[in-house]
Amino acid sequence: MANLKPFHSFHISAQAKQIIEIQEIAQLQQQWALAQAQDLPVVMLGEGSNVLFLQDFNGVVLLNRLLGKEHTEDPDYHYLHVAGGENWHHLVQWSLQQGIYGLENLALIPGCVGSAPIQNIGAYGVEFKNLCAYVDVLDLAKGEIFRLRNRQCEFAYRDSVFKHQYKQGYVIVAVGLTLRKNWQPRLHYGKLREFDENTVTAQQVFDTVCEMRRSKLPDPAQLGNAGSFFKNPIVSNTHFRALIGEYPDMPHFQQLNGDIKLAAGWLIEQCGLKGYQVGGASVHQQQALVIVNHADASASDVVELAHHIRQKVAQRFAVWLQPEVRFIGANGEVDSEQLIS
Repeated sequence: MANLKPFHSFHISAQAKQIIEIQEIAQLQQQWALAQAQDLPVVMLGEGSNVLFLQDFNGVVLLNRLLGKEHTEDPDYHYLHVAGGENWHHLVQWSLQQGIYGLENLALIPGCVGSAPIQNIGAYGVEFKNLCAYVDVLDLAKGEIFRLRNRQCEFAYRDSVFKHQYKQGYVIVAVGLTLRKNWQPRLHYGKLREFDENTVTAQQVFDTVCEMRRSKLPDPAQLGNAGSFFKNPIVSNTHFRALIGEYPDMPHFQQLNGDIKLAAGWLIEQCGLKGYQVGGASVHQQQALVIVNHADASASDVVELAHHIRQKVAQRFAVWLQPEVRFIGANGEVDSEQLIS
């Protein structure tokens, strides 16, 4: 058995039969075939920044370490082809150094490039889907790589086809990004609003985003966590109108279809849950959306705490929070929402 603790950001003790770093696509196919022959479950991890291992894993954990970046351009756009094992934040830094702008709002989001499409990562007014041209996917059963264009990825809020149709037996090996040379800053959130869009630089946006994230989100290297534990809930306009009458200061964001996105962290905070503890797990003092491993927490501590948070928010606001973090059981991913219900 191999210890998973160093390979996921919650840093909760769990074991796997094997942990293997994957550096070539051929190696990935070979290791998957070996696991299949032994009837062992397989989980593919990037940097483990969005997972919770509920118990020891009865199979093989493959770590995506596929590396490489290619840059081409035309008069209007930069085109990046990036391997799935590249670190996302390092890609943002690299692009900035190359004078390629557009990724800076997504700075400091943990994880690998190959994980970005799965969650459709987003922050400060930008989502992965706004920049993605295509995603290259390996069909492990056929041993073939196919390309999905942006529309085929069915991107939605923290969702994509990679959580559904292409969830099992498929691995994202690379992504394609398209970035305008005529850079348009996105300055709609937090301290970014203080800048003048005509004079602000991409470096200033990057620095400010990093500052905002560091001020409210704990560093997993210092305090185990998986970032935002819950998705920001989306409610109907009717439901929202009932809530805003009682809570006029409630943060909210209008969606294109008329629904309203609420801030899960604010809902949790209003329930008085900042700092609330179950065993070694607690709600972070600065950002209520984050559950932290502050004292050698067990997975059951985290699950029990998440259940408590969900119940309290539902009782007060009639809103049922959904986990953003993936739950991995003994034989693979399990339904996280069902587990904390």
